[in-house]
Amino acid sequence: MSHSTSAGIRGRFDDLDGRDLLALAGFIVGVNVVGALPAVFAGSDTSWIERPWFYPPEIAFPIVWTLLFTLMGLALFLLWRRGIGRRNVKLAFGVFAAQMAINVTWTPVFFGLQEPGWGLAIVLALWVAIVATIYAFDRVDRRAAALLVPYLAWVSFAAVLNFEIWQPSG
Repeated sequence: MSHSTSAGIRGRFDDLDGRDLLALAGFIVGVNVVGALPAVFAGSDTSWIERPWFYPPEIAFPIVWTLLFTLMGLALFLLWRRGIGRRNVKLAFGVFAAQMAINVTWTPVFFGLQEPGWGLAIVLALWVAIVATIYAFDRVDRRAAALLVPYLAWVSFAAVLNFEIWQPSG
């Protein structure tokens, strides 16, 4: 790595102070806790599911969701650093909160109520909300928006998986 590239990367993190690091940790932990709560309360029993051939191994779900929630927390941190008092930052936080509310409704409906049809409706609404969130984040910080692209990809996969589970068999 060249000296100028190394210095440029280092320079982006040199200005983080204790308050920033605490905020970063808070956003990451907070999003992970909120994201995990539905599974704690509703469970995630999959014994009733007729699994399509492309259903991932069970261990993939907690690993992927932890990574995605961590990226979301990092994205929120980047927005926060832009100034929480700014109108576009407040809007982006609001859009994020709305999509997160949709996100946390899916697990209790799909697993708790064992309603894949309603789960499909929720995951499709979530997909639209994530696109809106990426757009709102992009208006503040392109890096924050880019951090949500893997989330959109995973939810796209989840929608296909949910659809296959919901489809009437035979």
